[in-house]
Amino acid sequence: MNTPAQGSPNGPTKVAVSAAVRSDQARVAPELLPYRPGVGVVLLNRDGLIFAGRRIDNPGPAWQMPQGGIDEGEDPRAAALRELVEETGIRPEIVEYLAETPTWLTYDLPPELMGRIWGGRWRGQRQKWFLFRFHGRDEDVAINASAHPDFSEWRWLDRNTLTEAIVPFKRALYEEIFRLFEPWMKGASPLPEPGTRKG
Repeated sequence: MNTPAQGSPNGPTKVAVSAAVRSDQARVAPELLPYRPGVGVVLLNRDGLIFAGRRIDNPGPAWQMPQGGIDEGEDPRAAALRELVEETGIRPEIVEYLAETPTWLTYDLPPELMGRIWGGRWRGQRQKWFLFRFHGRDEDVAINASAHPDFSEWRWLDRNTLTEAIVPFKRALYEEIFRLFEPWMKGASPLPEPGTRKG
């Protein structure tokens, strides 16, 4: 029996080419990936300021509103309240539902993050956002209550400051959220110096 020579059409080179073809076929173009279903929370305090947390997994000053994925079969508003509890420690009984976005909003990950987070399964997120009024006190916030906290610190921010503080690829999303919630948010008088909280 003849053994194919190294590099011959029937030898290892063909196997390597076949493996490369299979790898290319398994790699899905980013624009063909689905969006991860999720929810987000805009939480207003009595001064019209918005809750923002500084992401614990980002070395830069990346601030955002509470958000997260939806469990299978979970109602979006219930998911939003669950995420609020998990990320801020704020109980549902001290917030008041005001509104939700009429449609689902999307954002795409930048190329450098595509394939690196969420196991490479998603191109970005498709989210339903909810607006709640906070009726508690600052002492009711407990960002370290979870075993795996999302935030290292938190603040009450006005919408313009928050839009500037979010990572750039989510900036257009935040602008659209605030535009849709404008009827409930206009007339708010932000505090001159939003305080920082560590707990």
